[in-house]
Amino acid sequence: MFKTVRDAFKVKEIRNGLLFTFFILVVIRLGSLIPVPGLDTEAISVFFNSKIDSNSFLNAISGGSFSQMTLFALGVTPYITSSIIMQLLTIAIPFLEEMQKDGEDGRKKINKITRYVTILLAVIESIGLSVGFDRGGYMTITGPLGYLLVIVTLTAGSTFVMWLGEKVSEYGVGNGISIILLINIVSRIPSDFYNLYQMFMKGQDMVKMIIAGAIIVTVVVVTVVLVVLLQDSERRIPVQYAQRVQGRRVVGGSSSHIPLKVNTAGVIPIIFASSILSVPSIIVNLFNVNVSGTWEKIMRGMNQNYWFNPSYPLASIGLIVYILLVIFFAYFYTSVTFNPMEVANNMKRSGGFIPGIRPGKPTQDYLNKILNYVVFIGVVGLIIVAVIPLFFNGVFGAQVSFGGTSLIIVVGVVIETIKQIESKMIVRNYSGFLND
Repeated sequence: MFKTVRDAFKVKEIRNGLLFTFFILVVIRLGSLIPVPGLDTEAISVFFNSKIDSNSFLNAISGGSFSQMTLFALGVTPYITSSIIMQLLTIAIPFLEEMQKDGEDGRKKINKITRYVTILLAVIESIGLSVGFDRGGYMTITGPLGYLLVIVTLTAGSTFVMWLGEKVSEYGVGNGISIILLINIVSRIPSDFYNLYQMFMKGQDMVKMIIAGAIIVTVVVVTVVLVVLLQDSERRIPVQYAQRVQGRRVVGGSSSHIPLKVNTAGVIPIIFASSILSVPSIIVNLFNVNVSGTWEKIMRGMNQNYWFNPSYPLASIGLIVYILLVIFFAYFYTSVTFNPMEVANNMKRSGGFIPGIRPGKPTQDYLNKILNYVVFIGVVGLIIVAVIPLFFNGVFGAQVSFGGTSLIIVVGVVIETIKQIESKMIVRNYSGFLND
């Protein structure tokens, strides 16, 4: 492994890409320390830490910038949301679908639209935050100037992060936006482990300390292993191509397969489900709405910190809603991104067929059946990975910023980046990371 890393740095292209990526990540972390002017960031940090349940994921993917309200507080969140919106609209709007199929020029146009939507979303989020901060008395500069300063700073920071991510994709190693997400999440892990040490190990006798440490390490390792299996597992559907004559040549007769990833939708179902459940809490926190009685119980049920807390059994209703939302979005997103009818028609036109299955409608039905089965297995695994940190949070009070969603992102990014570096190494006759 170390020999492979050493050989990778001997390749000028890979070495320059790694150094450029490292430089950009340093810039990202420095920007995450610069506070937004016009705000009482210390008071905001105290406020968000007391309301961390509604902003934990956003705080994790921004590397703590959101709770500290620094220059990169919004991070890549507007860009991710914009990309998801554009991906869904590409399926729903024929004009965008045709644009996507229009080769490299079409993809460039869609990327340009995605950037504009990102800026628009950043402006909307900045306006919402500035209104909430003004109502809460957290602005040191009041009036239109204070609003303008906060909105421009947060929007510019988010836009700059998006630009840096694109530069990493162009000149560095891996997908830039994913790499930024990775470093932001990883930057929070040391403090999370320190918090776990403070809560469960500090001041205990040696035996209890060893047991607590072993449990923490075991839970983390098991969760990571589950995430790796979930990310890398796929169902391969065999495809055979019939021989046919083209001119004087006989073509076809080869075999291939259709890879169906078990976790077809990635972390998107969890992001959507968490976002929907967090909307009521965000509205209440931003506009200082006082809730009591039935509404207080409903709000508590939406709070992930109470889901496995024995003192609040009614909060499990929120857990049930969360699981149902994850299942719904997993099937919905998969149905949007994978079209069995289109795949079956393309196979038929190219002379391909699944052994034992007739081309056309029977192939489409077979793909639908397999897809539903694969998605079900994937969503069950996704729910288990997402619920493990929530269980230990509710039962033992182990609050950490990285959860199942963050681990899925980290593992997925690491695997994809290693594969990309490996492919560059193989081109230059070097042994790859995955073979060592």
